[in-house]
Amino acid sequence: MNALSLARWQFAITTVYHFIFVPITIGSGFLVAGFQTAWYRTNKDKYLRATKFFGKLFLINFAIGVVTGIVQEFQFGMNWSSYSRFVGDIFGAPLAMEGLLAFFLESTFLGLWIFGWDRLPKKLHLASIWLAATGTLLSAYFILAANSFMQHPVGYTMNVARGRAELTDIVRVLTQKTALSAFFHVIPLAFLASGALFAGVGAWLLLKKKDIEVAQPAMKLGAITIIVSFLLVLVSGDFSARVMTQQQPMKMAAAEGLYDSKSSAPFSLLTIGSLDGTHAVFQIGIPSLLSLMSTGKTDGVVEGVNDIEKQYDAKYGNDSYTPVIWLAYWSFRLMIGFGGLALLLAMYILWRMRKGGLPTSKWFNRAAIAMPFLPILGISFGWIFTESARQPWVVFGLMKTRDGVSTAVGAGSVAFTMIVFTLLYGVLAVIEFGLMVKTIKMGPQPAVEGNNANDGAQLTMAY
Repeated sequence: MNALSLARWQFAITTVYHFIFVPITIGSGFLVAGFQTAWYRTNKDKYLRATKFFGKLFLINFAIGVVTGIVQEFQFGMNWSSYSRFVGDIFGAPLAMEGLLAFFLESTFLGLWIFGWDRLPKKLHLASIWLAATGTLLSAYFILAANSFMQHPVGYTMNVARGRAELTDIVRVLTQKTALSAFFHVIPLAFLASGALFAGVGAWLLLKKKDIEVAQPAMKLGAITIIVSFLLVLVSGDFSARVMTQQQPMKMAAAEGLYDSKSSAPFSLLTIGSLDGTHAVFQIGIPSLLSLMSTGKTDGVVEGVNDIEKQYDAKYGNDSYTPVIWLAYWSFRLMIGFGGLALLLAMYILWRMRKGGLPTSKWFNRAAIAMPFLPILGISFGWIFTESARQPWVVFGLMKTRDGVSTAVGAGSVAFTMIVFTLLYGVLAVIEFGLMVKTIKMGPQPAVEGNNANDGAQLTMAY
């Protein structure tokens, strides 16, 4: 493998791994804040214990997420220096805002929340977790805005003499349609993942009969969060599909295995393509659904891979502009499928919990314990689709991926760092999983006498 392939593999491994923790952190912060708000309003001890219990899980994910995220920025300088020189003036601006504004907001108020249990007034302490959670939203927005520039570059001008793109309109970069659609699609996904974590942990507590008083509201909150989030994902996904069709029609065509342009195009349930990737051999689809998703009309025309390839050849020069279709096709469906499975389990939870009941079936609780992994798998396949189906572009229409790699870094150096980072992330995975399992097995702390919350040690982490 050459340096380009290894650099792409390294970035893919570290990015997908890092993003496991991001959605859980974003959604869990708000759900923990919700439990603490319930305790503040009702003074019921079960909500305080739920706050501290799930707060520890939130902190574990936050800490590992920060550590794994730092590596991302180093890779731009190590393996992708040509890319960094070309668009660093633009790409770096949202990332700087994320670090200077959002991260400082979330880390400062998270620190106040961790160490302020016995030092801050209850109302001020409650505000600190809400502000920390809000900081995670801002972080997500700035990072998604930077990624959206790669998908649809705006707000720049080309400096031909220096051979680089330069920022002219930061407001346009931050508020373009691509960034907005990505944000309103990713955030509900974060709540979907967090809801699944809360429901799954509640199911484990219920199966072990460890703390029914905390398990019941956790399962209910998690299930409601999953259902509401999934509905929001459907709405935002529909909007994102139309934006994608307008800006990156090749990505939509690859996602559907649509080789030739069609009106009333069907949504593919199963497509088998030819070995050379130029046409479909067999297809089962829902009539007109793809046209509706892409254009808003059942008889709308959706461009196919072959026609778009010809257009790009004429516009950008003779080259291959078709991504790996089978990867785009199946990652798109796995993204939807894993989320759908979590939705079904959540609906069953609420159905069994109606009128104060509990899902006591052991087979279901065992299935629900696996529920936290379903949205994470779906989100991971979603990112794989988003990034791989953009190929061969690293910045769509401006720079191809092969032109963004560092010219001075050889394949051996990239292979070495890829192996080191992969092994390091493997160790971190063991630590993360071990801490989560240990915390969950310990369960919520016993009832606090007199509803006294002065127990900051309950939020520390020990290896």
